[in-house]
Amino acid sequence: MGKTWISFFTIVLLTSLAESDKPGAWPPETPVGNEWIDQHTGHRVIRLSRREGNNEVFYFHQNPFTASGDKMVFMGLTQNGRNVFTVDLKTLEIRQITTISTGFEVVAPKSCTLYYMSGDKVYSTNIDSLETREIATVPHHYTSGRGLSVNSDETLLAGCYCLGEEKYYTSKMPRKQWIREIWKAKLPNALYTIDIKSGKVCEIYRENEWLGHVQFSPTDPNLIEFCHEGPSRDVERMWMIRSDGTGLKKLHEKKWRRELQTHEFWSPDGKKVWCDFQTPRWPVKIATFMEKISEPRFYLASIDVQTLELKKYPFNMRYASRHFNISPDQTMFCGDGEGGSFRLCPSGKWIFLYRFDHGKLHVEKLCSMAGHSWSYYPEPNTHFTPDGQWVVFQSDVGGTLQVYAVEVKPAQ
Repeated sequence: MGKTWISFFTIVLLTSLAESDKPGAWPPETPVGNEWIDQHTGHRVIRLSRREGNNEVFYFHQNPFTASGDKMVFMGLTQNGRNVFTVDLKTLEIRQITTISTGFEVVAPKSCTLYYMSGDKVYSTNIDSLETREIATVPHHYTSGRGLSVNSDETLLAGCYCLGEEKYYTSKMPRKQWIREIWKAKLPNALYTIDIKSGKVCEIYRENEWLGHVQFSPTDPNLIEFCHEGPSRDVERMWMIRSDGTGLKKLHEKKWRRELQTHEFWSPDGKKVWCDFQTPRWPVKIATFMEKISEPRFYLASIDVQTLELKKYPFNMRYASRHFNISPDQTMFCGDGEGGSFRLCPSGKWIFLYRFDHGKLHVEKLCSMAGHSWSYYPEPNTHFTPDGQWVVFQSDVGGTLQVYAVEVKPAQ
């Protein structure tokens, strides 16, 4: 290896050590109850899930809030399995709203209705009245899929499945291995919709690629974004389709084979799909094996769903997150950190805030996540509250999984 390469890696290593952020213990070791000020950032943190047992927040692109912003839905373990609760975001009062074990939860904000699966059935429960209705019975293999998503006029649900995928989840293979094995197996997959009023189930698209992340547009009731799952750098990730199965379209054509787009999410106005976007540095563009000693470039990127125009906003690797989300007014993003798994530069164990400043991303730390386990599960999965004043996330720092919120504005 020449002097140039040695100098390059010396600079990278020294820079990473100099820039490595080491947040202290979180939550603080002293008794603070359910609320405290993060000693490193000055932001207020509160616990929302003030009940016994493990509690968890929705996956990052699943809506947990009512339209008025007064209530948030979360899941908690009970003697009857995984049940659903609401928390009043003003009073912090908690109310249990289901008594059967649930999965694939999503909130229709306008009607304040929770949709979910339990066994082979799809149900709705009104968050205020608790009126519950059975909507449909679905094939059993739907229960191992991914979903649900509710459309903007709250008339349709959507999801997807991969036939036979469940055996890989229960295997003893490492996660990275079973992800690759499902992808290589080219199993039958399908997207489906469920009519909320009639319960009619329609499979609108089938292919032998692993499908996931089904998300209705927040403004177009018949537009669906979905992804091809698998090893992140090997798939053509982002796709769109109409709810009747027409209009299949790839959102982005890769320029480099080892590009990565993942964990996509809609802008609130329905005009763009945002994602975590990574491109290889020049050694990898020449020789793929150099990927093991060269980190990618990191971006938040948007794709215009009409023109397919791509815009990329770079940030330093130490500010990477597993999932990003966007504020209701589209001026900020939040991220749940990455946990320090990068090879050369430890990435941040923080909840991050990203703001635009003259067209560039400015990154701020909201609270430390040093005590989080940073395994595959649980991931923090950040969400902005409807007023944009808080970032909600989950963590197991206290020994059990709980739902927290950190205030965007520093405490006075």
